[in-house]
Amino acid sequence: MDAIKNSLAAIYGEKFKEEHYLRLSENMNNARREINVSRKRGWDESDVVLITYADQFSSPGESRLATFKRFFDNYLRSTFSHVHLLPFYPWSSDDGFSVIDYHQVDPINGDWDDVARLGESARLMFDFVCNHMSAKSEWFRNYLHQKPGYEDFFIAVDPSTDLSAVTRPRALPLLTPFTLADGQVRHLWTTFSDDQIDLNFASPEVLLAMVDVLLHYLKEGAQYVRLDAVGFMWKTPGTCCIHLEKTHLLVKLFRAIVDYVAPGTVIITETNVPHKDNISYLGNGHDEAQMVYQFPLPPLVLHAIHTRSARTLCDWANSLDASGGDTTWFNFLASHDGIGLNPLRGILPEAEILALVEDLQAEGARVNWKNNPDGSRSPYEVNVTYMDALNTRGCSDSTRLSRFLLAHAILLSFPGVPAVYIQSILGSRNDEEGVKRLGYNRAINRQKYTEAEIAQALNSSGNLRHETWRQLSHLINVRRDHAAFHPDSEFRAELLSEQLFVIVRRALNGEEIKAIFNLGNTAQTVLLTEGWRRELISDAVINAPEITLNPWQAMWLSKA
Repeated sequence: MDAIKNSLAAIYGEKFKEEHYLRLSENMNNARREINVSRKRGWDESDVVLITYADQFSSPGESRLATFKRFFDNYLRSTFSHVHLLPFYPWSSDDGFSVIDYHQVDPINGDWDDVARLGESARLMFDFVCNHMSAKSEWFRNYLHQKPGYEDFFIAVDPSTDLSAVTRPRALPLLTPFTLADGQVRHLWTTFSDDQIDLNFASPEVLLAMVDVLLHYLKEGAQYVRLDAVGFMWKTPGTCCIHLEKTHLLVKLFRAIVDYVAPGTVIITETNVPHKDNISYLGNGHDEAQMVYQFPLPPLVLHAIHTRSARTLCDWANSLDASGGDTTWFNFLASHDGIGLNPLRGILPEAEILALVEDLQAEGARVNWKNNPDGSRSPYEVNVTYMDALNTRGCSDSTRLSRFLLAHAILLSFPGVPAVYIQSILGSRNDEEGVKRLGYNRAINRQKYTEAEIAQALNSSGNLRHETWRQLSHLINVRRDHAAFHPDSEFRAELLSEQLFVIVRRALNGEEIKAIFNLGNTAQTVLLTEGWRRELISDAVINAPEITLNPWQAMWLSKA
């Protein structure tokens, strides 16, 4: 409670009055009494997250979440400990990230009982879309109608204000004009689109309303909470309006609230920015987020496999500050968004980033661009399935799968909690029809399925979907069985050659695993020191002084 009071004082000063604090305290204490889902403290090697939409699968006559739970139980429950449900609330755009009502489940997905039933099969991760909400929401309608209590819910700015320093994630206008009930025109802050109106956290009423949302999610079983677009939460014209001090204070406040109400809840910040800014959300290691998305990992693994050189990936891996204790990484290769390029800046020369983008575009990937203050533009995101990002159109399915499994073996070897996107475990290719039908680039990696069609593919041996699901599930389950892959286990990376990359993990109990990755298109032989007795992925006994890795192959070696 001291941390909560200190954060409130630092953010609001005297604006946060005693009546505000009494309301906040009452809501927190009520939530604390209501919560009956125990949370796991910390993390271990068994924690692996599935990222998915709630409406990913459909079946006639039932809610999407009911269908998803059955599919998950049949095909994925033995592989994943957690399910990250992307926004499943009523929405108006951006595939859920323009939320109409934070407190409801979109009727097509079901209701809170459906969410609770899924929570019986896996621990749940919810999105807290805290920066903005839908222009179709009741809150925004109340603002436009000038209903008392909503006067300061959104951010009105004089359009003549100099906002040139503001960091822009989109090549779209920052301010959008709206007309109030009395005919006034106000220009409101819209960081992402004219349907996503930024909330005004400078208002204590907005804070109380959004904390109420957070408390609701905790009561409904959220054990991991993802803070979406969190870096933009506080606005001060004349600054960059990203990663401001009061944004960090808000994250610290959210952390203190969940620690008080539901100890063990994990706060994860989503900040697709360079590494130094990203890890700043870990605070002092105890007072802010417990996890940050490891955004450089997806493009660096992709770059390594494209160039058949692990040098940059290895150098970057060894530069990471050690995670462990109260913080760790949230590692992933693919997600509902594209592959972010901004985290590469400062790690790779711009010419190499542009070369990678050109290679991907030539094979069908889409690219999103951002405007720079000097009037130029830069690519900030590539939209593509990770399967197709790793390969060319002319590759055989066996090559596709080899490169794909290699990339995921690297992912699963890194310290941190790994997350796998639903399209990845399903072996999905680019959804060109989806892009044409829906009209936006990110649709290329957001295909939805009937339960019948995807079950048929997974149950039919020999096709790319079946083999991807079978072999990636096996890889994940091998990882979950070994303490050396605990997020906090010792980690080091080294190069045996340009194409041979090694990660060594060592657990507190002494278990050691050497992961070797061949990023080349030719077989590579590696001499072994004594003691390496088993290759874990194939469960093969090692009885020779050397091993040979096929092109695009990974091996996990154990002394046990």
